[in-house]
Amino acid sequence: MVKILTGLWILLCVVVVADGYVRLAPSDPKVWHKPLKFNENKELAGGVERVLEGSPADLARLDSVIRQTPRTKVLAGSVDDAHLTYVTRSAFFGFPDYTTVELTDGQIRIFGRLRFGRSDLGVNRKRVDGWLSALQTR
Repeated sequence: MVKILTGLWILLCVVVVADGYVRLAPSDPKVWHKPLKFNENKELAGGVERVLEGSPADLARLDSVIRQTPRTKVLAGSVDDAHLTYVTRSAFFGFPDYTTVELTDGQIRIFGRLRFGRSDLGVNRKRVDGWLSALQTR
């Protein structure tokens, strides 16, 4: 019985430390806020790339939609720069996902990706496609 309780306490400590690391790990804009270099839609194991025609007004509306997303904040950039990176954290563990949005040559490029792990189970695709659906209804 003592071994089981000790094992459970050790497991609890590992979970708390891991969650603390995930929640407190710094988000360096130099790493996550970079120019986007793709030109077509793509599904990735840990994220999604989307390209659509757009204007500065479309980018501003998309920014408004994104800022209304729970647990989402701007990491770097601005609408005036036509280049923004957002951090969205999962509800329970606080895992960060990074989404970069850029307006270049009449195209809005969106790159949503995870930071930790290998697969996001489609979370970034669902989030980004939801933003684009909301943008179309505005």
